[in-house]
Amino acid sequence: MTQRTPKVTVRRNRTLALVSALVKGVVAAGLGLGSLTVLVMVVWISSPYPDSGPGGALRAAAGVWLLAHGAGLVRPDTLSGVPAPVGMVPLLLVLGPVWLAHRAARDAAESQEEPREGPREGARDGAAGPSRAGAFCAVTAGYLLVVAGAAAYARGGPLYADPDTLAFPVALVVAGAVAAGVWTAAGRPFGPAPSWSPLAVQEAVARTLFRRRAEAAFRSAAAGLTMLLGGGALLVAVALGRNAGAAQDAFLGLAGDWSGRIAVLLLAAALVPNAALWGAAYGLGPGFSLGTGATATPLGLDGTPALPRFPLLAAVPDQGAGALPNWAALAVPVAAALAVAWFAVRRAAPADAPRARAWSPRETVLVTLLAALGCGAGTALLTAVAGGPIGTGALSEFGPVWWLTGPAALVWTAVIGVPAALLMRLWRLRTPGWAWRRDVPEADGLPVAEADADEEEEGEGDGAGRPRRWWAPWRGRRAAAGEGGRAGPGAPASPAASSVPSPGPAPEAASGFEPYDFLPTDPWHEKGGPWHGKETREARWASLKQGSGGLMADFPAERTADRAGRTDRADRADPVPDRRAADPDGPGATP
Repeated sequence: MTQRTPKVTVRRNRTLALVSALVKGVVAAGLGLGSLTVLVMVVWISSPYPDSGPGGALRAAAGVWLLAHGAGLVRPDTLSGVPAPVGMVPLLLVLGPVWLAHRAARDAAESQEEPREGPREGARDGAAGPSRAGAFCAVTAGYLLVVAGAAAYARGGPLYADPDTLAFPVALVVAGAVAAGVWTAAGRPFGPAPSWSPLAVQEAVARTLFRRRAEAAFRSAAAGLTMLLGGGALLVAVALGRNAGAAQDAFLGLAGDWSGRIAVLLLAAALVPNAALWGAAYGLGPGFSLGTGATATPLGLDGTPALPRFPLLAAVPDQGAGALPNWAALAVPVAAALAVAWFAVRRAAPADAPRARAWSPRETVLVTLLAALGCGAGTALLTAVAGGPIGTGALSEFGPVWWLTGPAALVWTAVIGVPAALLMRLWRLRTPGWAWRRDVPEADGLPVAEADADEEEEGEGDGAGRPRRWWAPWRGRRAAAGEGGRAGPGAPASPAASSVPSPGPAPEAASGFEPYDFLPTDPWHEKGGPWHGKETREARWASLKQGSGGLMADFPAERTADRAGRTDRADRADPVPDRRAADPDGPGATP
């Protein structure tokens, strides 16, 4: 019987892991395509007058699934006979395929990162898979195999994919989702930088301070982008509320049966994120195109729009110059800039941190500018896919223009966000006595008198110098201890009894509360101290004898004290004494 070598076993297991990652990519793509196909088939079955058979419905489902990845579709059956492009991607449909690809890559990378318990720490098991690059390539290849098959199957259907768009952006979207999954499985590390990058970039990424600043800028940019989307969605909702009658007429006029209306409702729901981005572009200033000859901005609707009949398009402003409600849309980018500044200042000057840990004004400005740049880049990327052609002629340009919307978001967030961040930083680093901020006096470099005044404002402190808080009312009510025992309230504490200055007259103790004395600060372990005196030894001996219940022998305390005194003198005379010779009554030392 032949036994395989460990090298052959590891190679075979890695091959199996690659095949498993490839299958996971195929399964992820199949799940997304299958779920969308089921939805399309339900609508086709419920339709009383379908335009084609089940083959056409399946090909249409494959085309819509490719559209969710950013592929451009072509509709060959038109009234003019010229194929019409469909390039507007419903952004809500993108979430499903991206999430499935991300999850498949994460699972494949996590299963390959499991270490084994062996003699070498960190050694991989024999069943461990390839590197993260191998998992990325395998999952991406498996997913793109299904994409190629769906594109080939959709040929000849009512909606087929443009072959030029399969490499970009479909392959790029899949690769980005898979890379994000592998990065998540690795713990979302920030760095190290690639070896081909400049040395200065590698050194900067290796610094912890740089990573923290980059993380703060990323979070601030995400907050600003989220505020833009939320504000755009609010603008669309308000506009639809004002034109509810026109939206209802468009909804009822597109389909007369309930199955067609459900299909229109599903399409409108998938286009809600697109409408939010259109509203954000409108608030930023550049607006959006409504065909080749019309543009809607807060200044007004210029030109003659080519509007198809659709419920969401009822939110388009009326033709003419803009009024005060149209100008109110400019509050959206202002709110986004303030959100960027707020999230940047939360890291620049935390409320619970001392003043010395706050960022400098230069660092605050730099992080805010980076966040503004990230917000502008994200806005440009999202608006690039939020619009697109939906036909030929006048409908070839529809939606916001990304190369105008992105720079507008950058300018708004930088011009308003940077001064707002500096003002918020100054407000957070103001004098502690003004309001709620209570910094550490030592860290802030405040004078001692100011620090004491701040503590007096907070309340009386206890003996340890800690301020009395509302959750600890007993602080400051401790009685000072005297030399001979417990002193009454208001009695000054002697230096021998306490090393902490007395807080002054203490209030009456509550019922059931018994104040305690502080421990003496004298070194009790010294040989000549009161701890080793004769009276103290006799008191301790009597207490131990009384508590023993008669178990202790009745040895005289004087003998014990004398023996201890002789032992102390012997210890001082000889650094390493003979313990058996210390007792005169005991056995002598061995000669």
